[in-house]
Amino acid sequence: MTEHNRNDLKKKDSWQRARIGALVTGLLPLAGFVLPYIKLQDKNLTEASFLATILRNLSGDRVRLLLGGGAALLLLLLSALCAVASFVIYHRRSYDGVKQGLPELVGKASMVVSAAFVFFQTVSIVYVKKAVEGAGLSDGFMIRDLGVGYYFTGICAYLGLIWAMKKMRIHPGHIVLVIMSVVWLFPIFYIVMNSFRGEGSFYVNYIIPKQFSLENYRQLFDAGSKFHYGRWYVNTFVVAAFACVCSSLIVLATAYSLSRIRFRGRKVIMNFLLILGMFPAFMSMIAVYYILKGMGLAQSLPALVIVYSAGAALNYYVAKGFFDTIPRSLDEAAFLDGANKWTVFTRITIPLSKSIIIYTVLTGFISPWADYIFASIILGDKSGKYTIAMGLYGMLSQDNIDKYFKQFAAGAVLVALPIAALFIALQRYYVEGLAGSVKG
Repeated sequence: MTEHNRNDLKKKDSWQRARIGALVTGLLPLAGFVLPYIKLQDKNLTEASFLATILRNLSGDRVRLLLGGGAALLLLLLSALCAVASFVIYHRRSYDGVKQGLPELVGKASMVVSAAFVFFQTVSIVYVKKAVEGAGLSDGFMIRDLGVGYYFTGICAYLGLIWAMKKMRIHPGHIVLVIMSVVWLFPIFYIVMNSFRGEGSFYVNYIIPKQFSLENYRQLFDAGSKFHYGRWYVNTFVVAAFACVCSSLIVLATAYSLSRIRFRGRKVIMNFLLILGMFPAFMSMIAVYYILKGMGLAQSLPALVIVYSAGAALNYYVAKGFFDTIPRSLDEAAFLDGANKWTVFTRITIPLSKSIIIYTVLTGFISPWADYIFASIILGDKSGKYTIAMGLYGMLSQDNIDKYFKQFAAGAVLVALPIAALFIALQRYYVEGLAGSVKG
């Protein structure tokens, strides 16, 4: 068999897979209409019978329900139509046949329709809950009440979108990244919206505030407030700054020593530190607390700085991997010129290691800034020494959450701003530091 014939067979095989894929991904979601969509009053209802039941029982807001349900049905039918069109085109088109732009046009239409259908299918659970409770068919709608038809149609919708993107030569991994981004960004969006909400208390059945206000941010710093957010912010910044400086110096010194200096027991120390770092730090927190109490340092901010800095050497391996990439010939040339190890470290190694230093500083600052476990054990009930994590957690107690949840959301936004700003400004060095350590 010649090379031309082999390529021709591959094209025909790819053509056949494209025909089948177009038909399956477009028509398969239609099967979701005959499967149980939801369970109401001990009855399994398909999607069509569910919409009919809601319309019979819902007194108001029918227009919105009809628009939402009608849009979902229309998109499903359009998706099936695009699938049939793709199947016909792939079936009738020869390699030199119909216009090249037609399959591309249908592919783009399939991708747009599939993306819209995925969106409606994903957010429909919110409207389903509102419609069921508004019609008085269920007092407390739960996700477990959804049937196999809902999940089957949703999975098919995602598969159809992935197939459409693949036919348009868009990598399916991009859709996975988009979905993951939405999942990660939604809680952030929810907290930000609640921080600006001027009405209601803890729970409301909507996300976008009806009244935007900065009152929640103002109340955080009110002198007569039950919670002293400003003091917590200063405490956290002081602890994080000192711990960052101390831990960064320890990590860089340890990594440089293990990378550049050869001494007896070096391998043993490296393995010991690596194994010790595999155990979570909070395993030792009770023992650490009693040691600090015996030293008279319990319930103090210096104790937190000591705790966050003491175990920093266990994280030496990333910085060591970066130092290993710096040629040793530079050190040897400096030694020939009369430099000592301190001069080589400060005049040669440090200027070449800006990215790993920034990475070390960032990780050394973030850990104490967001920590709750050690702060809660060491500080106890001394509220004047609280860090932000402990103070915000207190706002979510059973007695406070209804009144202070919006202030909690505002405080969470403010505590995230410094970290977000640091990452945005220094992300290039952060990535370079990690990349350099991997090369090492």
